[in-house]
Amino acid sequence: MHTILVTGTNGLLGQKILYALKKLDVQIIAVAKGPNRTANKYGYHYIDADVTNTTLMTLIFETYRPQTLIHTVALTNVDACETQQDLCWQLNVTVVEQLGQLCQKHHTHFIHLSTDFVFDGTAGPYSETDLPNPLSVYGKSKLASETVVSSLPTPWAIIRTIIIYGVVDDGQRSNLVLWVKQALENKQTINVITDQIRNPTLAEDLANACIACALQKATGIFHVSGPENLSIWDCAIATATFFNLDTAFMQPITTATLKQPAMRPLITGFNIQKAKTVLHFKPHTLQQGLALVAQQLNNKN
Repeated sequence: MHTILVTGTNGLLGQKILYALKKLDVQIIAVAKGPNRTANKYGYHYIDADVTNTTLMTLIFETYRPQTLIHTVALTNVDACETQQDLCWQLNVTVVEQLGQLCQKHHTHFIHLSTDFVFDGTAGPYSETDLPNPLSVYGKSKLASETVVSSLPTPWAIIRTIIIYGVVDDGQRSNLVLWVKQALENKQTINVITDQIRNPTLAEDLANACIACALQKATGIFHVSGPENLSIWDCAIATATFFNLDTAFMQPITTATLKQPAMRPLITGFNIQKAKTVLHFKPHTLQQGLALVAQQLNNKN
C-alpha cells in the first residue's frame, strides 16, 4: 500500500490533505506538534512530533518508510520571519535539509510547499520558469528551501501557492476570508491593502493538487492557486458582499502606508496552466470557494 507522510496536519492545508487522503486506499501518517486537533481521528496514524526533532523524524521514516512526503510545515508569518530570522531559517530551511536527507535515504518522493513570495512582484502573474527574486527573509528562506529540494537525487516536487483560505476544524487559525468575515460581523474597522494583487487559493484545491502530485509521482515545480488575479481589497469586498456584511468598516490602505517590517511583492499571481495539464488541477473561483466556506461554517454551528 502507498504510504504517505504528511507534516503539519493540525494546520489548514495539512488537515485538508488528511481528509482528502482518507477517501483513498493509502496508508496515511499524520505528523503535527501537540495533540491531534482534527475532528475526525480515524483512518490514519497520528504522531505528535516536532519536525525539528531529527531523532524522532528519523524514527518515523524508519518505522513507516513512506513512499511520499508532503511537507506543509513552515513559518509563514512574513513579519515574524523578518524579526526572528534564526527561527525562520531553522523551520523553513534546516528542517527541509534534514527531511531531504531522510527522503534520499528512503527513496521517498518529497513534495514541498512554497510561495509566491519567492518573486519580487514586478512582473506577475508568474510561470514556473520565471526567475525568483525574493524581497523578504521569508521569501529568501523559501527560495533556499526550494534549492535544497531541487538538489535532491531522489524524486521531488515543489508546489508554490498563494493566500490559502478555508475552514480548519479547531477554528484556531484565521486567513484572509475568515478575518474579513469575523471583523465585519463584529463591526470592527479593518485596514485592507489595495495595491497587492494575488490569486486567493481554496485549501481544498491546493490539497487535491498535492495529492495528485503524490499519486502521479509528478516532479518539478508547479504553480497552484485560484484562477483569479485579484487585489486583496477586491477579495475582501467579495467576502463582505457574499456574507452580506457592511463594507463601510473597511478602510483602504497602501502597502507603503502600513510600514510593515517585511517587504511584500505587490503584483504576483500565477500562470497555472502546467498544474491544469499535468495534475489535472481544477480550482474553484473565489465565489465558489466562499460558498464552500459558508457551508462548512454552517456545519460547524
